Amino acid sequence: MTGENQSDTFERVPETAADRQVEGRPTRPEVLEYWADRFDIPPETFDGVTFWEKGAGRIWALSNDLDGPVPIQALGLPVLRTRQEFWKPTTIAARRFGASASKNVIQLDAPTARRFLAGDDQEVPWDGDWGYLIITHEVADSFEPIGVGRYTYGSLQSMLPKGRRRKFEEGESISKT
Repeated sequence: MTGENQSDTFERVPETAADRQVEGRPTRPEVLEYWADRFDIPPETFDGVTFWEKGAGRIWALSNDLDGPVPIQALGLPVLRTRQEFWKPTTIAARRFGASASKNVIQLDAPTARRFLAGDDQEVPWDGDWGYLIITHEVADSFEPIGVGRYTYGSLQSMLPKGRRRKFEEGESISKT
């Protein structure tokens, strides 16, 4: 390995481990495997999407194919943080790709979803895997992803960024978010 992460440059996620220039950088198959293993999101969901790393472990998705590296501030959507013990999907990724998930998805009723969107931790029954979950709520007769939560010891922690949190008035519709 000869390369280093550049905090101000997007570099394409390599297609294979043999193509890896920066130690610890995930490959495209590893990114696809994460979404498939954790959330049962089919790899073809990401057809036409390229993955890029900026800094150490911040993975972005772009529905375009560019030559890299690219020295700009933002490129596509931030979708995953990988340089930590457990990879963490972003709220944007959950909202964009989470409708394809069929595993580690929890559906919240209106009062629980309101508290989640406000950023509150709460006791929620769940008999699935602990860790990061895609959180959904019923909107217009279908369940739509609203964010990412972390579930441990019977508690669901909202992982919504502070700037995306919102308090709702009693009876106010969540579909306005």
